Amino acid sequence: MSAPSTTHVVISETVAAAVAKGEPVLALESTIFTHGLPRPSNVEVALDAEEQIRGLGVVPATIGVVEGVATVGLSEDQIKRLAYDDGVIKVSVRDLPVAIATRASGGTTVAGTAFLAHRAGIRVFSTGGLGGVHRSSTGQSFDESADLTVLSRTPILMVSAGVKSILDIAASLERMETLSLPVVGYGTHRFPGFYVSDSGYTLEHAVQGPHEAAALVKARDELGLHCAVLVANPIDAALQLDPALHDKVLAEAWQAAQDAGIVGNDTTPFLLDYITKATDGVSKKVNVEVYRNNVEVGALIAKALAA
Repeated sequence: MSAPSTTHVVISETVAAAVAKGEPVLALESTIFTHGLPRPSNVEVALDAEEQIRGLGVVPATIGVVEGVATVGLSEDQIKRLAYDDGVIKVSVRDLPVAIATRASGGTTVAGTAFLAHRAGIRVFSTGGLGGVHRSSTGQSFDESADLTVLSRTPILMVSAGVKSILDIAASLERMETLSLPVVGYGTHRFPGFYVSDSGYTLEHAVQGPHEAAALVKARDELGLHCAVLVANPIDAALQLDPALHDKVLAEAWQAAQDAGIVGNDTTPFLLDYITKATDGVSKKVNVEVYRNNVEVGALIAKALAA
């Protein structure tokens, strides 16, 4: 059942009704169109994803924060408003009370979206790439996305194309194991690398379709576990960024970041912007294909769970 709306968290009537009736609902983050894609394609991708979900017989629930109100099931006007707001911020779980208190508007990250989706009673969430352990996490500092710790205590199923390839994939997989986060490949035992279909790492477990994924969620719930289930869904090899080009550009991006003294929160946007420019925008197109693929799989799993 969905949690009731409050003055700080509002669940749209459409989403609340679907959850109450046990109908399939798929949660979507908003940072992909507030911070991840350029205008006006950011709005097009966001609205197209919702139409894609509806076409599969599932209710979309795009999540974001509008003037201090965390909203599960943004309207089209709210999506456009956030997409064109120059002052919009990124909202993870730690930022939610700050955004609410200061009446800020923001795009919710994977962590923020997962938290609010679960609070609303939504069981499945699709995104592009998951956060993880950064490559700079060796030596004197340790930089790890809050996505992993939040998902370790949030019982939702999340579909992603692995972790972002700019991250330390091996360390990220090790952290998922430590946090007891089950990770399964969708039709594969190879862990995807976001822009590329194969990161070079093997997964122990795989599911062969939406019904097996749904069965995994039900088994977790029956065991009383409170962690997310992570479904690693690779992009079709025919649509991926050329792996050799990917590796070359990524190495160059890291060197450029080091030469420029880029550290901390500035690292990820710097690297992604470098990759976009170095591939003449091809990486952005791959990003969108990754997202659409994950949206479809998430919707099919949501239907299987509801059935």
